[in-house]
Amino acid sequence: MHNSSSRFWKMAASVPLATAAISASAQPAYAPASANDLQTGTWHFHHEHVLGTSLEITVRAANEAAARRAEAAALASFDRDDAVLSTWRADSEVSRWAKTKLEPVAVSPELFDVLQQFDRWRERTNGALDPSVEAATRLWRGATAEGRVPTEVEIAMTVEAIQQPHWSLDAAHHTATRLSDVPLALASFTKSYVSSRAAEAALHAGAKGVMCNVGGDVIVRGNLTQMVAIADPTADAENDRPIDYVVVHDRAVATSGSYRRGFEIGAALTTQAPQYSHLFDPKTARPASHVLSSTVMAKDAVTAGALATAFSILPVEESRKLAASLPGVDYMLVLADGEQVLSKDWPRPAGVQRAAFAMPTPQAASGAWDAAFALTIGINLPRIEDARYRRPYVAVWVEDGDAYPVRTLALWTQNARWLPDLKQWYRDDQIRNLTEGTDISRTVSSATRAPGQYTLVWDGKDNEGKPVKAGKYTICIEAARENGGYDLHKHTLDFNGTAQQASLPAAKELGASTLDYHKR
Repeated sequence: MHNSSSRFWKMAASVPLATAAISASAQPAYAPASANDLQTGTWHFHHEHVLGTSLEITVRAANEAAARRAEAAALASFDRDDAVLSTWRADSEVSRWAKTKLEPVAVSPELFDVLQQFDRWRERTNGALDPSVEAATRLWRGATAEGRVPTEVEIAMTVEAIQQPHWSLDAAHHTATRLSDVPLALASFTKSYVSSRAAEAALHAGAKGVMCNVGGDVIVRGNLTQMVAIADPTADAENDRPIDYVVVHDRAVATSGSYRRGFEIGAALTTQAPQYSHLFDPKTARPASHVLSSTVMAKDAVTAGALATAFSILPVEESRKLAASLPGVDYMLVLADGEQVLSKDWPRPAGVQRAAFAMPTPQAASGAWDAAFALTIGINLPRIEDARYRRPYVAVWVEDGDAYPVRTLALWTQNARWLPDLKQWYRDDQIRNLTEGTDISRTVSSATRAPGQYTLVWDGKDNEGKPVKAGKYTICIEAARENGGYDLHKHTLDFNGTAQQASLPAAKELGASTLDYHKR
């Protein structure tokens, strides 16, 4: 399963991203400045394993040296706060403190601040935010692993455990006292809190503007504006159309939702295994699934992160009232039935209307692709244990019987300078470009992906949105990694209205891929 957060946000295609590893022993990778970088004064960096997810940083600075100093300052800030606030690290300050009991412990300003913020947000959200909801997560994870749901007695006991106080704070002495043994997870807004501090560190280091995207939570500060495409929570494929776009300037954006992660019961026994949200209501210790995704924009990153989680738990009307009580908060909720609930000031790019996202469907010609069918492509990017690991560039496209590229489905890159490394796609697209006179790399390219499983869909249309003819086409999947390997998979199918499947073997840069031509 790929990183769930990556589906919440897709950065605009005009923002190429570089890749790197953040571990202390690794040498940070950096994409050499492109002509666009030099003209706009922006530089793009990409790191893995930051707060357990992926980090994208865009820096506006006077020159490359200043951009790299800002990047280093942001990374140092992430490292410092991770060592304090990560409940997934046994050696972190919060993990060590959590093992104490009924003993006042002097804690760092950062840990004291986050615990204090949780107290405030627990009260403000009427209990929807509570780090002890980790007890419910563990209950359901354990029960579903046994192929069952928790009993009513287990749920009642968990609610009772969550409702008790878990710490007390002494502001005068700056101490925190652990009051219970209930497990805690400082999730919700903590990632936003850490990201905000990293962005400020980059600005203090000389950046004119900075954007940090940590696993889908975005913060933009200073002289920088970012357009962000919001993924449709009801869609499955990476190349599905976004549900909306927003322009972000000097604001924070956070998304939470139940549609990508969860617990399955009896998954090994049936393909119809019921799935339960990974988000739990602390007051009931039961999954909250009435909201598929909640996206919140606010000036303050903690507010955005806290409300994104709370709005996935609270009844919609309570979410509306809470948002109205806070200045500068905008939101988009997608409910389980697909209904969208937007704040009245929900932003959108100037001149862009929602109707513009609905493309007209061209009329199919005689002998055209059967519109009742689609091809689903499953791609696996394997995890490679290498401190210098850099994400691969990936191209996925469709060739007709003359080896002409009729459709590029995905182009995952970070810098146009290295597109020729995708040797086959680049050669084919150069030929297509000469014929059609269009540069599709500007419209289909998006950020490189972390290791994991991804899905693409081909609807039988070419690059211009016109239905292709029925017949044989070759699916091409190409991956190239700097200082790494190169793989190219090709497989021909006859798209004639008869369902069929195929598997492509695993290689170094590409894991086993699947092709499923099926009725929609």
